[in-house]
Amino acid sequence: MREEIQSRSVLKLNASYEPLGLIGVPRALSLVARGAVDIVELDGDRVLRSPRFTWPVPSVVRLKVYINVRKYERKGNLRVRIFLRDGYRCQYCGVVKEPADLTIDHIIPRSRGGTNDALNLCAACIPCNNRKGNRTPAEARMPIVANPSAYTYGLDVALAIRMAETRRPEWLPYLVGRSTDERNVQSKSRVKPSKREAVRK
Repeated sequence: MREEIQSRSVLKLNASYEPLGLIGVPRALSLVARGAVDIVELDGDRVLRSPRFTWPVPSVVRLKVYINVRKYERKGNLRVRIFLRDGYRCQYCGVVKEPADLTIDHIIPRSRGGTNDALNLCAACIPCNNRKGNRTPAEARMPIVANPSAYTYGLDVALAIRMAETRRPEWLPYLVGRSTDERNVQSKSRVKPSKREAVRK
């Protein structure tokens, strides 16, 4: 049970309530203990216990100090994260494939000015990638089937949206269509101050 809780994800927000991405429960609790974040949402009734303390498990945390998102980068295997973002689905034919049967396609070909940015990359099966060749989707008459949100947000936020739609609905107000003022008012009523600290046994 402890291992299951530790493997859960926590949505991390900037001080402005802008979503920054996902972190693990141990990292989130470390930030809480250091006073770097406030807990905005709890993960149900889940708690993480140690010999001396019981910690309510956060679902959403917010940084107390704003950070410049242009300097905020999440390192990792870009290929794997693109596949995860796109659900291992070819973005041209819509068929879910094994990783070995997928490639990374430049939506706008590099020879046409396309970049290596995640917004210009998508998962594509080998036949579709070969068929599209050095053309844009419009020229190849191969429209992209992805939810546009995957290309509007960064990779980490796109993954968070996918998880929110299927398993973590409490994240949705912080990911789509809500103003900062609404989130601020709502957050003040959701987590009582006493729940933000560890409970000593």
